[in-house]
Amino acid sequence: MIGDLGARDATELAGLVARGEVTADELLDAALAAVEARNPAINAVVLVQEEAARRSIREGLPRGPFRGVPFLIKDLGIEAKDFPAHNGSRLSMNTVYRGDNNLMLRMKATGVVTFGRTTSPEGGVGIATEAAVYGGPTRNPWNPDHTSGGSSGGAGAAVAAGIVAMAHGSDGDSSVRIPAARYGLFGFKPTRARLPDGPWSGEGWAGMAIDGFLTRSVRDTAAMLDACSGPDLGAPYFAPELRQGYAQAISRPPRRLRVALCDTTFTGEAIDPEVAEAVRAAGRLLESLGHHVEPARPRADIPGMMRAWSDIVAVGTALTIRQKLNGRPLTPDLVEGVGRGAVAHAEGLSPLRYLEAVEEIHDFGREMAWFFRPEDGPGYDILLSATLAEPPAKVGRFSHMTEDYLGFRIGPEGCFAYSPFAAVFNASGQPAASLPLGWTGSDLPIGVHLAAPFGEDEELIALCAEIEGAVYWNRRAPMAG
Repeated sequence: MIGDLGARDATELAGLVARGEVTADELLDAALAAVEARNPAINAVVLVQEEAARRSIREGLPRGPFRGVPFLIKDLGIEAKDFPAHNGSRLSMNTVYRGDNNLMLRMKATGVVTFGRTTSPEGGVGIATEAAVYGGPTRNPWNPDHTSGGSSGGAGAAVAAGIVAMAHGSDGDSSVRIPAARYGLFGFKPTRARLPDGPWSGEGWAGMAIDGFLTRSVRDTAAMLDACSGPDLGAPYFAPELRQGYAQAISRPPRRLRVALCDTTFTGEAIDPEVAEAVRAAGRLLESLGHHVEPARPRADIPGMMRAWSDIVAVGTALTIRQKLNGRPLTPDLVEGVGRGAVAHAEGLSPLRYLEAVEEIHDFGREMAWFFRPEDGPGYDILLSATLAEPPAKVGRFSHMTEDYLGFRIGPEGCFAYSPFAAVFNASGQPAASLPLGWTGSDLPIGVHLAAPFGEDEELIALCAEIEGAVYWNRRAPMAG
């Protein structure tokens, strides 16, 4: 009756439960069997709590849109009382929480059956998931020699391998959209502050980090975002109100849009030819749908933004590490090289630098907003680019062993050179998405990236749904799945 979970999205699975064709326990059985069969090859699912999942079913699941659907949460930054966490670090092994944070409460209200966590890199500062605390790298189900992406690498791998149909992630440096691009999935980053951070946190990385989901379908993301959106009590700021909601937005195509197509980096450098062609093919698809597409790229201080981003994240990383060390020495057995390098970098900054960097990020957001303003700017509705400058990299390329934090982040072979697009919209706060619209000659996924003006989540997700309907992107199972 259930068949292969990898062939279904979460909405379809919830429909099976609602019609009585399968039970929540049977879906959980299937997910746990998939963990046993597939996880050893990819190392994506950790800290499984089967009894907590069974108890949630016995006690009665909420009648939300995903009632009975197996679900996984990222092992980073989400407090959940029934789910101990490592948070990607040996410093945080087996952390137990006194309660659920507000996002966890909203996700639970959809009726999902959470049964474990997914791997993440230490501190969430990398674009590969190879944290020492998990005993080995998380690998790409399409080809285990290739990296999983980060920081929601385990979440993406679990969905791509068919262990679950949907998983929680978070995105502070394109950390939902990078795994989506590497796995052939849909990843959507909402406008800044669209989702709650409380009650134990006000914001992540000066507002650049936000939660999200890895899914196979646009409708799954839309329904989960509708269930989770909105400020929580005491939020320091919040996103503009949605006009109709994500699910209603995808019920009809958007208006015909003016699209800027960039098949280079945003600073004009060439990218991998296969990736660039995937971007141009997406442009041709949008033209065939009646949208106006023309070459253009934003004129903003992207290198300056990334240096400010790196300083802000280093300070945040250093604060977390120093708090968790609690007076212990900063040694390699407790903290990986990039984390130690981030501490050294942060502690070498001027005491004024953090606020200066935040101001630079705010200035950058205004520069990017001008690109989308019809009154006095170019007035584009959508910016189309690649998600990554190259196809999925090999395992080990972005190892956290180095202590050269800046080189790791913004050096010529660093994370930003590999992923020069998506982090731009963490800094600006704009909604953005990675769509699985291309494949390399070696059968690896290529993600194509769309970004919209601040607050225009509904128009962006409506466009994503229109594209999905036009091409019905490939949902075949990967080789390691």
